[in-house]
Amino acid sequence: MEEGRSSQQDYVLRTVEERGVRLIRLWFTDVLGQHKSVAISPAELEAVFDEGLQFDGSAIDGFSRIQESDVLARPDASTFELLPWAAEDEPSGTIFCDITNLDGSPFAGDPRQVLRRNIEKARESGFEMFCAPEVEFFYFADNNTTTPQPLDKASYFDLTTADISSDLRKRTLHMLEALSIPVEYSFHEDSPSQHEIDLQYTDAMAMADSVMTLRLAVKKIAMESGVYATFMPKPLNGIQGSGMHTHLSLFKDDANAFYDPDAENGLSEVAQGFIAGLLHHAREISAVTNQLINSYKRINEGYEAPRYVSWAHNNRSALIRVPVTKPGKLDSTRIEYRALDPACNPYLAFSVLLAAGLRGVEEKMKLPKEATTNLYNLTRSEQQDLGVARLPASLNEALDEMEESSLVREALGDHIFEWFLRNKRAEWDHYQQQVTPFELERYLPSW
Repeated sequence: MEEGRSSQQDYVLRTVEERGVRLIRLWFTDVLGQHKSVAISPAELEAVFDEGLQFDGSAIDGFSRIQESDVLARPDASTFELLPWAAEDEPSGTIFCDITNLDGSPFAGDPRQVLRRNIEKARESGFEMFCAPEVEFFYFADNNTTTPQPLDKASYFDLTTADISSDLRKRTLHMLEALSIPVEYSFHEDSPSQHEIDLQYTDAMAMADSVMTLRLAVKKIAMESGVYATFMPKPLNGIQGSGMHTHLSLFKDDANAFYDPDAENGLSEVAQGFIAGLLHHAREISAVTNQLINSYKRINEGYEAPRYVSWAHNNRSALIRVPVTKPGKLDSTRIEYRALDPACNPYLAFSVLLAAGLRGVEEKMKLPKEATTNLYNLTRSEQQDLGVARLPASLNEALDEMEESSLVREALGDHIFEWFLRNKRAEWDHYQQQVTPFELERYLPSW
């Protein structure tokens, strides 16, 4: 191995040569979480490992301004995988990249660098965050923007052996396995043509990469079969939307820092502080965890989407649920944050969750009273008497909360914080100027 090259880079170069790889795709995301890719030949890979690939950052949403545009894509060799969907006569590989400035310093507009920075901050306190999202999505007959057509009328856990959806999901699982992404569960969800894939626990960075790959794989396999997959949180009226409930835990010295055998409820002081921090900052991180105007249609309609800033052991109307640990597996103690939806940028969403939870740990925030009743059945005054706040009811309200948040600004950095606010304010303003079918149907006949 040449001086300065890591063993992982050396392994990738050997694998590329031995497997006859013809193309390597360098992957990264823009600030909103859109997947970006640039292809290089194997002959260029060694130089790109050493020097990075220079490109015009001003062409990517949220990256650079024109006058300071050039950045470097630096492949993270630990993420290399052979692409299972590549043609047999043209083997291809993929690598996730970190984006840096030309001097090699982390680029402030790169979501992956934002998560890396927050992970490093947690490590300074001795913590590593692990997570496991439950990713929900819909299959439709096509991408009809007026009347999406589900592929089935099935419901939760239904075995739909006769329709195309089961085959699509099976092929997706095989694809994820080939990409070294382990799946824990997969099944038909509650709504027609809605499905869920639950990923196995791993560290936050690897999981963010996996979420990006999963979304690409789901869409690609659907497209190859002539159907359309969407991670839009609320594509249909009157039925449950798609969430991305995410299980979280902190580890310290290879032990679960959330578990305390001497605590009354098994939750350590670290776990209680982490939950308290998430609850305290829940409203101000919502614009990042739920970044679309459509995200709040899911939250406002209820079903299993949380509206209220609360926690409970086994209450699905709460924002944070503490699942009951299985006998003999008490070290698997974790929490489930239920607000996230699958349209988020996972790098930024995991960043603000980690930052908010750690703030609660650092400041030893006290855990509020557990919500033991169904919050949906309480009046607003009864909720207020319990001290339960609501999550923002719209993207605009969420942006107002975010704009005043020093925690979100610190977690994202000034560059992304300011750009995100500008972009999403413009999106909201444009939405406000549109006349919707709801308005035409409700007001045109009567006024």
